[in-house]
Amino acid sequence: MDTIVSASGTMKCHCLRLHRGDDLLLSIRALAREKNIRAGVVLSAVGCVSAAKVRDASGVTVRAIDEHCEIVSLNGTVSAQRCHLHIALSRENLSTLGGHLCPGCIVNTTCELVIGELPGVAYGVEQDEQTGYDELIFQKA
Repeated sequence: MDTIVSASGTMKCHCLRLHRGDDLLLSIRALAREKNIRAGVVLSAVGCVSAAKVRDASGVTVRAIDEHCEIVSLNGTVSAQRCHLHIALSRENLSTLGGHLCPGCIVNTTCELVIGELPGVAYGVEQDEQTGYDELIFQKA
């Protein structure tokens, strides 16, 4: 089990409305860098996309979705150093699909986004020999 970091203080919220043509992931990364977010989470994301790119559970294959979809869920960790986000989308026939958010998820009309910044916490990155990925670690800020 990884170390659990707890901190006290008031959570700061960053509210942003994305517009048609904005790339969802790139916009979140830009916000995290601009606001120097050390540890954040997606609290809410409501909107729709005209196209999306998500990586499936294999961890390798990126799939393109070239249709209008509603964002029904977006969650994950956000920082200036690293964003790890998963998205669920609803198609016009109301079926859902989702995966790891990749660049290429393009806002159709709007996306109302709320990011919570965690006081006293910073995310770090460490190579994990078991997974082969750079994985998130939690630190006191």
